[in-house]
Amino acid sequence: MIEDSSTAALIPPREAIQLDEREAMRLLASVDHGRVVFNDKALPTIRLVNHLVDGGRIIVRTRLAAKVSIVVRTGTNAGVVVAYEVDRLDPERRAGWSVAVTGWATTITDPRQVARYEQLLHPWVNMTMDTMIAIQPEIITGIRIVDAAGK
Repeated sequence: MIEDSSTAALIPPREAIQLDEREAMRLLASVDHGRVVFNDKALPTIRLVNHLVDGGRIIVRTRLAAKVSIVVRTGTNAGVVVAYEVDRLDPERRAGWSVAVTGWATTITDPRQVARYEQLLHPWVNMTMDTMIAIQPEIITGIRIVDAAGK
């Protein structure tokens, strides 16, 4: 959508304020879905997933046959590098926040952890979600977009 100059003039200027890691993770934990980015056949791929944050790790529930599960399972014992992004933006106010995390993803295999996360993390879709992936953040960045007055 293209806006005319009279509409643009009504929108106050915006600033991007960098978030510290603690605030970024707090915001990430405040929502229940995000986008996981991983490599598939050497190309970036993005999937919408739901998550929870536990012990500083991002836990994602997915399917064994899902691309992200296959990529993570076939990685090394250390896991594979993925990115995870969440945001909460208000398009009318042009304000909100965005958080991006880069880290190591591994499949959770401990039966007690799997059972616990199955109780805590419910799928959004009517499909068998039988695999849990943990993302251990290494790089955490975030911004808050506010008007020039800091609102």
